[in-house]
This record gives sequence, C-alpha cells and structure tokens, in this order.
Amino acid sequence: MTTTQNTNDASSSPLDVEIDALLGGSAELGQYAGKVVLVVNVASKCGLTPQYAGLERLHERFAGQGFTVLGVPCNQFMGQEPGSSEEIAEFCSATYGVTFPMTGKTDVNGAGRHPLYERLVGFADAGGHSGDIRWNFEKFLVGRGGEVVARFAPKTDPESAEVVTAIEAQLAG
Repeated sequence: MTTTQNTNDASSSPLDVEIDALLGGSAELGQYAGKVVLVVNVASKCGLTPQYAGLERLHERFAGQGFTVLGVPCNQFMGQEPGSSEEIAEFCSATYGVTFPMTGKTDVNGAGRHPLYERLVGFADAGGHSGDIRWNFEKFLVGRGGEVVARFAPKTDPESAEVVTAIEAQLAG
C-alpha cells in the first residue's frame, strides 16, 4: 500500500493515505475530506464486538450532517479478527446491520503498522495515553480539517456522552 503524502509526517491528515476497502479496491479516504470521521479498529470475536451496534447507530444518527464511522478490521489482538474479508462483511451486516464503510484487515501496531495508524497513534486520549493501540475498538475522531481531535479508549462506549459531545462539537464547527 502506498500513501499520497509522506507517511513519516505524523502531522499529515490520516485521510491522506491509501488503504484497501474491505471487499477490494481502494477505500478512497479522500472522499471523507471535509467530513467528521470516527476511525475504529474492529474485531468480530472480541468481548467489545457489541460496540458495532452503537457505532452503527452513531453512523445513522449523524451521517446526514457529514459524519461517518470507518471500521478498520485488525487481527493483532489475540487473533480476534480471523475471518476473510467476505466473512467479516457478512458477520457485520448480518449480526449488527453495519452500513458504515470498512477497510481491509490492517495492522495497527508494530513494524507493519499501516500509515493510517502512523498518523493516529501520536494523539493522546483524555487519560494521556498515546502510542500503540491498546486493544480492539480504540477510537479516533478526525475533524473536518483532517486533523485528529480526540482519542477514546477501547472500552469507551461509542454512544457515551464523551464521544457524542466530541462528534457534535466537530459537526457544529
């Protein structure tokens, strides 16, 4: 995979990279320029997997205002996303009615960390954590200008006041 800008420049927008879509081709992140995006590394066989339902409700609630969730399947945490792209898509659709866009399976940590995550992990959450992704369902909010504006721990409910308030603030700005 390649990037459209220097992948070593963590200040560049996460939306300036290329990443595969779940079912092939490019996810074309550039289409989200000017929108608010919640980027979430997801997994189908995790104790936090029920967060898909809340992520889908957020997507439905705010999509008309220029918001999307972007799911990034990752198998780096105890092999909790073992399926093929087709199996992931079927699981998400059939189990949680997911309609938000999903990328191909991606490494978020380590030597193979995707450039998307190179641009996300430098941002600290409210507790001061920056760096490596801790677990499935860590969330990053990207503002309309393409900058990371918030990071939320994996166990933070996607529909929590903390997340919803941050999304609303970005949509209003």
